Amino acid sequence: MTRPRLRSISVPITFGAVTICLAVALLVGWTLITARAAGPAEDVARSLWLLVGGVLAFGVILTVLALFTVFLSRQILEVRRQDSFIDSVTHELKSPLASIKLCLQTLERPGLDPTQKAELQRMMSADVDRLAAFIDDVLQASRIAHERVGVTLSDVELRPLVEHCADAVASRHRVDRARLQVSVAPDLKVYSDRAALEIIVRNLVDNAVKYSDPPPSVDVTALLTEDRKVCRIEVQDQGIGVPPGDLSRIFHRFYRVSEEGVLKRRGTGLGLFVVSALVRNLGGDVEAFSKGLGTGTRVRVELPAAASGDR
Repeated sequence: MTRPRLRSISVPITFGAVTICLAVALLVGWTLITARAAGPAEDVARSLWLLVGGVLAFGVILTVLALFTVFLSRQILEVRRQDSFIDSVTHELKSPLASIKLCLQTLERPGLDPTQKAELQRMMSADVDRLAAFIDDVLQASRIAHERVGVTLSDVELRPLVEHCADAVASRHRVDRARLQVSVAPDLKVYSDRAALEIIVRNLVDNAVKYSDPPPSVDVTALLTEDRKVCRIEVQDQGIGVPPGDLSRIFHRFYRVSEEGVLKRRGTGLGLFVVSALVRNLGGDVEAFSKGLGTGTRVRVELPAAASGDR
């Protein structure tokens, strides 16, 4: 079954603009007619309330029309993003499944040596891990959207967690682990939710590798601020960068930058949305920095470093 074609976003904007212009024209015409028809001063005073009421009524109309236009435009954009998300999900599911099927068909061939079998099994395992990570992201985004995310706070050693995330991303994208540099003190701890923190770091490192041309160069740093109340985690890449106007939007659900370098890479627009929601849920802030396309991107996460009673 084919999906209905989406209407152009220019339609509600044009409709709202034309209606507003007509309302303004009517208001001006009404004012001129009233002024010309006015006789003595007492007649003007008697009809003044009618003119004021008309002005207020038109003000309400203009406000409603403007809000309607903004709301409808946002809804159309959201539908477009959801359509793009569905297309991305289809690709993300079919691609590893096709790879696994091909590996299984190859394993059925007689005469394969143990080395080839081991490589095929490794490829299938990597595809399964990729599917599992993708499904986890979708489920996590769904839970966040419905506000069903709880936190379990404890002391978390940050360096082992970041190293584990870097290892997983390097294995998933089949890149040299040495290209992912980790600068975290061995004794650095943060009072946070370990599962949420792992999702945050893994998604940030994964994004940095995904949106970098090979070979990637990614630096992950973490430190405490001078007052030791905030833990600052930064992921810096030398990748394709982000236009300044999109830096705040990349944390919106389903949003992807409409640049060729971004669109040619697989993605659903959920990774940074999940990061932003989890960081806010942990009482922190997240911000992205980039000078533009081709200049790389730096994402900074700031989280409370200790329990509220220890600050």
